[in-house]
Amino acid sequence: MTEQAWPWPTGAATGIGSLPGTDIAEAQRIVLGELPTLPHLPELPARGPGADLVGRSAGLLVELPVELYAARWRIAPRPGRDLRRARDLMERDLDQFAEQAEEYAGPVKVQAAGPFTLAAALELPIGGRMLRDPGAVRDLAGSLGEGLRGHVEAVARRLPRASVLLQLDEPSLPTVLAGRVPTESGFGTHRPVETEVARGLLRDVFEAAGVPALVHCCAPDVPLELIRSAGAVGVALDLSLVTDLDPLGEAIDAGLGLLAGAAPTLPPASGRAPTSAEVAGRVRRVWDQLGFPRRRLAEQVVVTPACGLAGATPAYARAVLTACRDAGRRLAED
Repeated sequence: MTEQAWPWPTGAATGIGSLPGTDIAEAQRIVLGELPTLPHLPELPARGPGADLVGRSAGLLVELPVELYAARWRIAPRPGRDLRRARDLMERDLDQFAEQAEEYAGPVKVQAAGPFTLAAALELPIGGRMLRDPGAVRDLAGSLGEGLRGHVEAVARRLPRASVLLQLDEPSLPTVLAGRVPTESGFGTHRPVETEVARGLLRDVFEAAGVPALVHCCAPDVPLELIRSAGAVGVALDLSLVTDLDPLGEAIDAGLGLLAGAAPTLPPASGRAPTSAEVAGRVRRVWDQLGFPRRRLAEQVVVTPACGLAGATPAYARAVLTACRDAGRRLAED
């Protein structure tokens, strides 16, 4: 593997995205305090529609307005109040973040649902998921790429000393590729998206956004080679779901960065949050099993929770972020 510069500092830690609660100012204070070298723009889905993963991300689409219908997001004929709410929430979040991180200089991570997770969730105006129509999926990817470019520019304007790192959340990507997304009737599944098509559309979204991008996928069968060859700088995954280390080792050796989900998102029966030593030890064990030299670990790996923390208590969520931060520091000292 050739030497390369990573878009994060050595020994970094970050969050995946979501946190509990509804107070965005407090959530941002926690992120900036606990994750000082790679903070992320927190998401608070408890605030309701428009703050959820699909609604928040769909609010970024260009010339594809959305609305809520029967508790599901669908493409709408024109912009309405549901879209305004999603965009207003994002605008307020960015303004608040600019106020609290005014002097921040370094990488900052923003998250949005990727094109295939959106295609598996958004419905067409006539009914049925967008995934059923390959042309609609292409249009969706183009709209998302354009919207993400504007979103990145909005973050950069507010934080002129920061550099933006984009995370695409793609929890549905493995099921989309495998043809396991059920149809509306429940009696069938949508046709699988071909690997080359998926790679091309992901690459288009990355290039349109114009900043280093990674893919987060909290599934046991993450398509690592597809993600790497599409141009992602990294992949975020749950280490506890990795059953075959060979594909992960090949992707890392080929230059893919790893956001290692090493801290559980919910407390164990004891209720105790993991210590930084436990989190660091989990990352070290996997790295050593892969056979890579320890000197590369803290450069190529970012420590994270296993997934979002929206379902945790505020105290547990904060303790997990602290443990990840201190684990990253421990790894940098190895």
